[in-house]
Amino acid sequence: MATKVSIDLIKQLRERTGAGLMDCKNALANNDCDIEKSITWLREKGITKVAKKAGRVAAEGRSIALVKGDTAVIYEVNSETDFVSESAAFGEFANKVGEILLEKKPADIEAAKADITGLITDYTLKLGEKIDLRRFVIMEKKPEEFFGSYIHMGGKVAGLVKIAGGDQNGADELAMCLAAALEISYITEKDIPQSAIDAELKVQLVEAQNDPKFAKKPQAIQEKIVSGKVHKILMQGCFTEQEFLPDPTKTVSEVLKERHASILSAVRYRTGEGIEKKVADFAAEVQAQLKQ
Repeated sequence: MATKVSIDLIKQLRERTGAGLMDCKNALANNDCDIEKSITWLREKGITKVAKKAGRVAAEGRSIALVKGDTAVIYEVNSETDFVSESAAFGEFANKVGEILLEKKPADIEAAKADITGLITDYTLKLGEKIDLRRFVIMEKKPEEFFGSYIHMGGKVAGLVKIAGGDQNGADELAMCLAAALEISYITEKDIPQSAIDAELKVQLVEAQNDPKFAKKPQAIQEKIVSGKVHKILMQGCFTEQEFLPDPTKTVSEVLKERHASILSAVRYRTGEGIEKKVADFAAEVQAQLKQ
């Protein structure tokens, strides 16, 4: 006769181990509902535990930028909760991932994950949550170029830049400005695609046509006004038009011009951006999985 397992026991075991619901139910059923024996049973089947976590949403984590000689990497690693992402063990995991990326220089995310499969398994078991490498960019530079890197808010945001001209301090200042900026859509005006210009132009034309005063202006003036608004709005999302934080009276582009420097590459990561966080209803989740 099968052992009946209560929802309360499943919840207790899940909270202590981080294992999936069905894993907890099976563990309890196979160990006469003894919590301690069930924990041991789950530990012995650790790989199953890792596989069960693969479907969870890992939206917390850290974004990190590292430089080693003429190679640099910016990457994002994730966990399910901020409690884990802020732990020393997760920090160890994040640092080891960075070291491997710098050493192996994988071509894409699939190759990168293949390089760190064992590391992910080990730390998933250690931390009790799904952890993952979400994305990365590797940069290479010439000896006369400079990398600047900056990690903001404990890894909530990271910035990495490569510049020609200027100096190391200037590159680091630019990376700080990039990471600390509120909203960045483009690095320079040249990065704005025509599709974005056309879309914003359409919006501004509709707004303008709803203004009776605008309709009375000559067409040439109308076009100039709309074009000016479109340019202003899109430039607000350009990194080079942001305030240069060490001297807020200047923009980044003005400082670059003064220093005879130019941005060759720039990447900014905000941890968790674009990931839909799942709000869990534990009771509903238990009922749904116990019916399977």
